Amino acid sequence: MRKVALVIVAAAAAALVITQAEAADFPRAGLVSQDSPLRGAPRDTASLQAQMGRGEALEIRAERGDHWQVWDYRRERGGWLRKSQVLLMPRGDGASTELLSQLRLARQQFGTEGLGLGLAAAYVQAATPAELAGPGGAEALDAMGTFAERMADRASLRDARPTEGQLAAQMDVAARYGLKFEQFEAEEGRVQVCYDGEVFRRLLATAATLEQRVRAALALTRPDCGNPRANPREQEARDVWRQQVLAQVDASGLAPHWKNRLLMRRAAVAASLAFAQARRSSGGAGGAGGAGGEAAPALAEFAGIAPTELTEDDQAAYADTAMRVNAARWLGTAATARDFGAVTLALQPGADGERCVELKEAGKLAVRRCSFGQVALASASLNREGRALALAVQPLDGWRELWLFIKEPGREGGWHVEVMPPAPAQPGLGVAEFAGWVPGGAQLLVAREFRADGKYRRSFEVVALATLVAERQSPEPALLGAFQRWSDPAWRSASPIRR
Repeated sequence: MRKVALVIVAAAAAALVITQAEAADFPRAGLVSQDSPLRGAPRDTASLQAQMGRGEALEIRAERGDHWQVWDYRRERGGWLRKSQVLLMPRGDGASTELLSQLRLARQQFGTEGLGLGLAAAYVQAATPAELAGPGGAEALDAMGTFAERMADRASLRDARPTEGQLAAQMDVAARYGLKFEQFEAEEGRVQVCYDGEVFRRLLATAATLEQRVRAALALTRPDCGNPRANPREQEARDVWRQQVLAQVDASGLAPHWKNRLLMRRAAVAASLAFAQARRSSGGAGGAGGAGGEAAPALAEFAGIAPTELTEDDQAAYADTAMRVNAARWLGTAATARDFGAVTLALQPGADGERCVELKEAGKLAVRRCSFGQVALASASLNREGRALALAVQPLDGWRELWLFIKEPGREGGWHVEVMPPAPAQPGLGVAEFAGWVPGGAQLLVAREFRADGKYRRSFEVVALATLVAERQSPEPALLGAFQRWSDPAWRSASPIRR
C-alpha cells in the first residue's frame, strides 16, 4: 500500500513538472497552415470569430485537446484553431535552418504562397545578421519575391477575382507582410496585377547567386507591368531604369536558357529606348531619328540569343523581342534625302512636329505624305521599272508600317501613297516590311509579323501592287518560289523576321 502511495505521489510530481514545462512553452509563434475558421471555443460548433488565411501569423498561448488557443494581433482577437491547421515555428539555434528547409518545400508547391511568405518572414526574424547577409538571406528574399509574382500572375488571369475567395485571402496575407501590388488595365478588358518588386531590389544588393540575380532583374523589368497610361517621358525614364537593372547581371556565367532570357529582355528594352530617343531627338525638326535613336545595341543583344537553347515557355517572348527589335532596326539611319535618278525622296518638317516625305519626279513634286512616326529614308527601295517605291515608317514603339509609293498612269501627279500595316487591327506589336521586288513591276514581296488582339501570326506574301492583296502567302519563305528567287539580299541578311 505504501509503495502504491509512493507511485501515486511520484506520478503527480512528474505530472506537475511536465505541466510546468508545457506551460513554460507558451507563448509560441505559429502560422496558419490552411484556410480555417477561428472559433470562440475548442470545438467545431463554437461561434466563428474570424476566417483565417493560410500564412497568417499567430501567437499560441495554450492548448486543449486537439486545439490551440491563439491570439491574432492584427485583428486583436483570440480564439481556438485545430492543431492540424497551425504550423509551429521552430525555436533555438537551428531554427533558421529548419525554416529555410520548410521554405524550400513551400516554394515547390503552387497554392502555398501565403504560407511561404509567412515562413520567409519567420526566417528573416530568426536569422542572425550574418545569415541574412549570406546565401540564406538571398534565398529567402528570392522565395518571397517569387511568391509575390505567382500571386500577381494568378490575379491577372482573365477569370480571376482578386477581391474574392482564396485569392483575396492570399493577397491580404501578402499585404500584411508588407508586399505591395499595382493594377493596370490590360488588353481585352483584363486587369494586370503586378508586384512592385521591393524584395527583388533588395535581393540585387545581397550576395545572391547569378540565377537569383537574373530572376530578380527579369521580374523588375517585366514589359507587362509598365503603366500603359504613362506619357512618353515617363516611359523613357522607366526604360532607362530597366536597362540599368539588366546591366547589373553578368550574362557570361549564366546557364544558356537564363542567358537567352536576359538577352531577350535587354534587346527589347534597347529597342524601346532607341525609338524613344529617336522621337525625342527628331522633335519636329524633320529628322529621320538621328544618332539618338541608334538601334545597334538592340540588334547586338538579339544576335547573341541561341535559338536552340530556347525553352517552350520562351517562344512567345522570343517572338515579341524579334518584332520589337525588327521594328526599330532602321532607327539611327539619319538620311534626309535619297536620289534614285529620275525619282528623289526628301524629308521635310511638317506641322506640329510631323515629318513629311516628298517624292519628286523630274524635279517636280509628285506626292507628299506626313507622319508623326520615324521615317527611315535609308530603307527606301525603288523597283527596276521605276513605278513603285517601298519605305519603312515606325509610328509606335514595336509597330512598323510599310509605305508604298505607286505610280499610276492617268492619275493626277502620277503617284499616290498606300500604307500597309502589319495587321488590320489595333496596333500592338508588329512589322510589315519590304522583302523584294518581283520582275515585271506588278508584284512585290512583303513579310509580316504581328501580335494584336490576342493573335500572333507571321506570313510571307507575294502582293499585287494594283490591289495590295496577297496572291500567295506562306508561314515560311522557303515554301514560296518567289522568295527563293527574288527576295532582297539585304532583307535576307538583316531582318529578324527570318530567324
